[in-house]
Amino acid sequence: MLDANLKNQLQAYLGNLRQPIRLIASLDDGASSAELRELLQEIAGLSDKVSYDESGSDSRKPSFVIAREGESTGVRFAAIPMGHEFTSLVLALLWTGGHPPKVEAETLETIAALDGDFHFEVYMSLSCHNCPDVVQALSLMAIRNPRIHTTVIDGALFQAEVEARQVMAVPMVFLNGQVFGSGRMSVEEIVAKLDVNSDEREAAKLNAKDAFDVLVVGGGPAGAAAAVYAARKGIRVGVAAERFGGQVNDTLAIENYISVLETNGPKFAADLEAQVRHYGVDIMNLQRAEKLIPASEPGGLVQVQMSNGATLKARSVILSTGARWRNVNVPGEAEYKNKGVAYCPHCDGPLFKGKRVAVIGGGNSGVEAAIDLAGVVQHVTLIEFADALKADAVLVSKLKSLPNVTIHVNAQTTEITGAGGTVNGLSYKDRVSGEIRHVELEGVFVQIGLVPNTEWLKGTLELSRFGEIVVDAKGHTSVDGVFAAGDCTTVPYKQIVIAAGDGAKASLSAFDYLIRQPVVAAGEAVAA
Repeated sequence: MLDANLKNQLQAYLGNLRQPIRLIASLDDGASSAELRELLQEIAGLSDKVSYDESGSDSRKPSFVIAREGESTGVRFAAIPMGHEFTSLVLALLWTGGHPPKVEAETLETIAALDGDFHFEVYMSLSCHNCPDVVQALSLMAIRNPRIHTTVIDGALFQAEVEARQVMAVPMVFLNGQVFGSGRMSVEEIVAKLDVNSDEREAAKLNAKDAFDVLVVGGGPAGAAAAVYAARKGIRVGVAAERFGGQVNDTLAIENYISVLETNGPKFAADLEAQVRHYGVDIMNLQRAEKLIPASEPGGLVQVQMSNGATLKARSVILSTGARWRNVNVPGEAEYKNKGVAYCPHCDGPLFKGKRVAVIGGGNSGVEAAIDLAGVVQHVTLIEFADALKADAVLVSKLKSLPNVTIHVNAQTTEITGAGGTVNGLSYKDRVSGEIRHVELEGVFVQIGLVPNTEWLKGTLELSRFGEIVVDAKGHTSVDGVFAAGDCTTVPYKQIVIAAGDGAKASLSAFDYLIRQPVVAAGEAVAA
């Protein structure tokens, strides 16, 4: 199961165990059980602090529990956690064995104090790059609080269970038998959902903060670059982000960021945050901005109201709220989201193994998704509104060479249909003949571009007809002291490298604005 290099790395990690742990397996006579047995025996052979037995009697086979010596409960994997989940396995081993997690002490204290019995089941796929964050968060919570129980389930390994519970997107989390959430979630997000008083406490903390020189709203590449460039000026900088890293977290491979030959989205996002923290920036994560209040007088404080009721103040603000996947906005899309309607082929594709799916969108994202899915599913139908595919020629050529792909251009999606709570088809209008046609299938992947996260700014500053923040060459908006950068602006070509450059530019513009403001005399207040 593990090659020599991986064994050496794992053995080194296991040297950090502070107390003995047990791997308790529940197996049957199947091939998957034999594969899991081999993996667990190899792990146990790498450290004298790890023991292995097959005394487990869980109904899910194969599965195993990572438990402290002398105990029989802990994190359960109903999976053979390789691929993207191998890191989750390693961390669960270390944390169970007493190695401290790299999580804020306050978060760990909140986890330990959660009152109630929580039984989590998280469905994932080994190819999902969004799943490890959720798996690791719930694993940590189970290890730190004995009243929290977590089972990690590979949807591809337990296909019948996935179909019975209508899990059609991963990660999908159930709490005490009911759907708790889906998609990428950090441990802080999960804890906040369970801790009923978290919003009130967080709002009080934010309200107590002094005014920033530069407040960055949004933590993607543009926001991170803006924060770094501002902090290097020696001024007080804060970042309020709904999810640090932004949409980069949902990107699989990054191969076009200059000087970085190849990386992945989650790692790139983590590197962004690490660099911002290196400069002592006050990062306020899980914060959604709801209202921008311009300064009441020249040089005054700009205010940003947050969804939890807090208000942050700053001498200048840089908006870098990014963008999100665009919805196709037809009947059935919202109703069947995560029940056959999906947006990440890398994450959810394996759940549609052997089934029929459609991809809406003929740009690079759509064609790449169709090529990816064609290797997993029975058949792919690609729907494109225009009269030709807009993707790069090499991608179009590859797509057309695949035997299990059908392409419809001049096709307008009109409805996503379903029955029994899941998708069963897609209807589209032939834009040439006007005929309505229906395709029977089990999944729909929407890949039609992005929409800027700027709804909360309407009526406050100038937006384009597409909802983008109108900026000049230096990142200035129509509001004095407010700048913007990245995918939420009118700057063309929504690329990571462009967003980062624009973030730096907006930050330098904000600093230039600050140094030209009148000096406030000692003891004299600045009006908000």
